[in-house]
Amino acid sequence: MTEPIPPITLPPAENPEQEGEWLQTSLHSWLNTEFIPEAINEEIAQRAAQIFMRQRMEGENDLGSLTLAIVTEMQSFDFSKSFYGEFAIANAVSDLLLESLGIDKCCGQ
Repeated sequence: MTEPIPPITLPPAENPEQEGEWLQTSLHSWLNTEFIPEAINEEIAQRAAQIFMRQRMEGENDLGSLTLAIVTEMQSFDFSKSFYGEFAIANAVSDLLLESLGIDKCCGQ
């Protein structure tokens, strides 16, 4: 029988603003590297970082819940000038956070 994947919990936020700045910069860089750099990428990264920072300030530490919050709230963002959508952004945020924790995003180890 397969075992469920255990939840990934981030350490409590000591400085959510600094985390948000890091995420915005990292996500913006990822967006520009993944496809072609676009002006909208900065807005996408800023919005995702705002959502993340607010969630962290409210005490959310579960990576799955943070990812779902980003998907849900980014649905109202206008992605018409972008290659990306809310799921790609939430997954990228999750991958960046896993990398920052030293967790292999490929195999969950």
